[in-house]
Amino acid sequence: MKSIPSSGVSRRDFVRTLGAGFGAALLASSTASSAQAANAPKRRLKIGHTGITWTDAEVLTAIKELGALGYEGFEPFGWVAQPWEETKGSLAPHLKEAKLPLISEYCSIALHDPTKRKADIEKLVTYGRTIKKLGGSVCVVGPGGVQRRTFDFNASKADILTTLNEVSKQLTDIGIIAALHPHTDTSIMTRDEVYAILEAADTKVVKFCPDVGQLAKAGADPVPIVKDFLPLVRHAHVKDYNGGEAFAGYLGYCPLGQGHVDIPAIMDLLEKADMNIAMVELDSTRNIPMPAGETAKIAKATLQKLGYTFRV
Repeated sequence: MKSIPSSGVSRRDFVRTLGAGFGAALLASSTASSAQAANAPKRRLKIGHTGITWTDAEVLTAIKELGALGYEGFEPFGWVAQPWEETKGSLAPHLKEAKLPLISEYCSIALHDPTKRKADIEKLVTYGRTIKKLGGSVCVVGPGGVQRRTFDFNASKADILTTLNEVSKQLTDIGIIAALHPHTDTSIMTRDEVYAILEAADTKVVKFCPDVGQLAKAGADPVPIVKDFLPLVRHAHVKDYNGGEAFAGYLGYCPLGQGHVDIPAIMDLLEKADMNIAMVELDSTRNIPMPAGETAKIAKATLQKLGYTFRV
């Protein structure tokens, strides 16, 4: 992992400068932002946020901070929420206190590996029952990681489809939407792989969760992909991608509005999708250049300029 270059300044100075710059930018643009919001089209979607920018151990902090910012939904990892449900007294009271409903969970499955199929499907169905118990409706199905340099997609395609169709059917049977989430360094990453799978899958049960930042990082323009598969979109991760050194702590992703993804065009499309809430997301490492709550504030400000409202 590349580190943020020092350029003769300390990491603390870099963070202070970045934070100060954001604060100044917000102050300078407040009047313009208000005008933009007033002229923006009327929006129907609510805005939620995933918990990935915080560490797994900070899930309660994520819930508290996102609730305080007025986000209207939360998505943890399945492997984070499940232990809380089984041994820690559940996330439910914390979500209720923050007025932050659980919408979904991200759940990884080795779609390409038939030897793990039975156990992985059972795991995701268990996660699905927890999602339903906590009031959510979507299981975000993330493909398992592979060595992309040696991975043979065409040889694995049949196994990917078999597992995806079966896990999606079982999740649908318990009342949970199964939404495929293509992801870098997994068995479904590139534009061509996305099309190959979604065009061949059983779309009565397989739905689509585009992560527009992940698609951009994989070298695709996410706008036409979202447009082409809009009838399947039931969930979405709204993420920006820059790729610059300053964002190494976010794996090249960046706070919303600071990258190359056409967020306004994406949101215009998602407004037409069969969904009620879109989830902001920003990946992280241990070297994030600013606190997770600050990037959630940036995303909120960016979306407010597009006409979106928050609970507070």
